[in-house]
Amino acid sequence: MRVLITGGAGFLGSHLCDLFLQRGHQVIAMDNLITGNIRNIAHLAGNDNFTFIKQDVTEYIYIAGPVDAVLHFASPASPVDFIQFPIKILKVGALGTHKALGLCKAKGARFLLASTSEVYGDPLVHPQREDYWGNVNPIGIRGAYDEAKRFAEAMTMAYHRQHGIETRIVRIFNTYGPRMRLDDGRVVPNFVGQALRGEPLTVYGDGSQTRSFCYYADLIEGIYRLLMSDEVEPVNIGNPEEVSILRFAQLINEMTGNRAGIVFQPLPPNDPKLRRPDISKARRILNWEPKVSLEEGMRETIAYFKDRLEEAEG
Repeated sequence: MRVLITGGAGFLGSHLCDLFLQRGHQVIAMDNLITGNIRNIAHLAGNDNFTFIKQDVTEYIYIAGPVDAVLHFASPASPVDFIQFPIKILKVGALGTHKALGLCKAKGARFLLASTSEVYGDPLVHPQREDYWGNVNPIGIRGAYDEAKRFAEAMTMAYHRQHGIETRIVRIFNTYGPRMRLDDGRVVPNFVGQALRGEPLTVYGDGSQTRSFCYYADLIEGIYRLLMSDEVEPVNIGNPEEVSILRFAQLINEMTGNRAGIVFQPLPPNDPKLRRPDISKARRILNWEPKVSLEEGMRETIAYFKDRLEEAEG
């Protein structure tokens, strides 16, 4: 196949570029590098099956020749981005999705949308199944991201119903691993960065809120299987093993040998208290479930961040 991956220089987008190339496909990565980083795809320079286009996906997308699939992963996606880039997030969710779907319509390509567990908001149902409609504050700090993704899902289904586009929607739960940004504000880089600097880990609230962490390699395998499947409606891809933020902080301190302990700060508004995917649908339709343990994945992630910190200090 010849595939376009928007957000291809980002954390997940760049790993998807690697996966598709490894499986013999041609890859075009598109990224405006607002939150993506060229270093994530630098190792692909010179690969005849890889092309990089620096472009904002909200502008008209022109790709010469055939395109078999578009994976729409462009969007700032971390808490610091919600504050810094709320309008850009809304535009990429609306205009960017529209442009990417328009390309699929013109090329007869399959479309896969990177949606998110954030469409469930601060859920009143636990664990979260795909048929749950969510509990989202549209005017809160997280609203720009939550509603951009909800709109993108609606646009995707509209193109499927109106134009017969083959569409896929993945709802991604907390994912971590190498190529995350150290400053992206999510709990994994926050904790690991603080631990490696010998600082106390900042836990918001009492730490009883939960997350379910999926290693990137498991996630992108699930995404690949979803693209190749016949499932049109959303599918949760994530790790159903739930861990409290306090226990996660303790684990990071143990794994890094950080003796600085933990400090507590007030919980931010609209921060989800519970987050765990019901992956029954992914198991049934895709024969997929995560394989990498939290400890194994965190070892790789800590090693990556250690290298990045040493580079920055060196």
